[in-house]
Amino acid sequence: MPTSFAIVGSGWRSQFFLRLAQAAPEHLRVTAVATRSAERGELVSAQWHIPTVRTTAELAATRPDFVIASVPWGAMPGTVRELVAQGTKVLAETPPAPDADGLRALWADVGASGLVQVAEQYLLMPGHAARLAVARSGKIGTPTHVQVCSTHMYHATSLIRGFLGTGFDPVHVTARDLLAPLVDPLTPDGWTGSTEPKDATRTLAVLDFGDGRSGLYDFTSNQWWNPLLARRIQVRGTAGEIDDDAVTYLADATTPITSHLEYRRVGVDLNLEGVDLRTIAFEGEVLFRNPFAGSGLSEDDIAVAQLLVDVGAWARGEGPEPYPLAEACQDHLIALAIGESAREQRDVVVEREAWAR
Repeated sequence: MPTSFAIVGSGWRSQFFLRLAQAAPEHLRVTAVATRSAERGELVSAQWHIPTVRTTAELAATRPDFVIASVPWGAMPGTVRELVAQGTKVLAETPPAPDADGLRALWADVGASGLVQVAEQYLLMPGHAARLAVARSGKIGTPTHVQVCSTHMYHATSLIRGFLGTGFDPVHVTARDLLAPLVDPLTPDGWTGSTEPKDATRTLAVLDFGDGRSGLYDFTSNQWWNPLLARRIQVRGTAGEIDDDAVTYLADATTPITSHLEYRRVGVDLNLEGVDLRTIAFEGEVLFRNPFAGSGLSEDDIAVAQLLVDVGAWARGEGPEPYPLAEACQDHLIALAIGESAREQRDVVVEREAWAR
């Protein structure tokens, strides 16, 4: 039985979820989409062949496992409150509220309901999921430091906190914005055709969680799209480190070993199994197996699809909370502190909040 969900909103973010349901119908099913106008609803129905409605109450009547709130930042808290008031299980897009006061107010209103999860997928991305499995195996000892240079704000802080297991401990943030010229040949609108450098902002932040645990946040504007910028992640432990796909550890007191995560991708050269990532293994053990094999999903899509399946299991009482509101509030609060520290050129301390567990 596929996970079923409905969606509030029909913008570009909503279309990610619609596309995944279309690509993996044995796993995911959309019951309806709520649009502001009937005219917009007709366009969505024609493109995606699904019913549309105008209200959240009508969405609930389609009996989904949960409802995705996929609306602009400013509208997110109100939409979540409305759904929770109806007793509906919610998956809110990131972030659940735009600013610190909004996070605190939303938590005060709906935090105790236990009805809200948030759509954070980065720890579910195949490579990160495999790295997390290595880190939790004890192969590199206890993780003490994480460097993330790939994505921004709450996504990056979720990776740092997830690998370190810091929970809701206070964090001391020191951040700076640095300007430097950089060619930016590809944007969401396509190839620019320009090779002229222009100023790009690189934000560097040190996150000190205490007890020897730290993170380094490194993000350059448009890093997601710019093909000139590499993505990097490093997880250093007490007895080794993960550096992207390389894992270095001690086999014994005098024998350091470096092994690599091995990806099995099909559709390469003369392989005719389709175009897919199938597995990721480490030293002969499969750490990740693509549950959507045959769908041709990208690695980011695989992560989002897995999140939807996990949220469905939680909503039906068949699995744990994938990424509850408290975690999302903490990650975004730290991300906001990074921005504040860089903007005001001073250190910022994130203290324990009401949502701390």
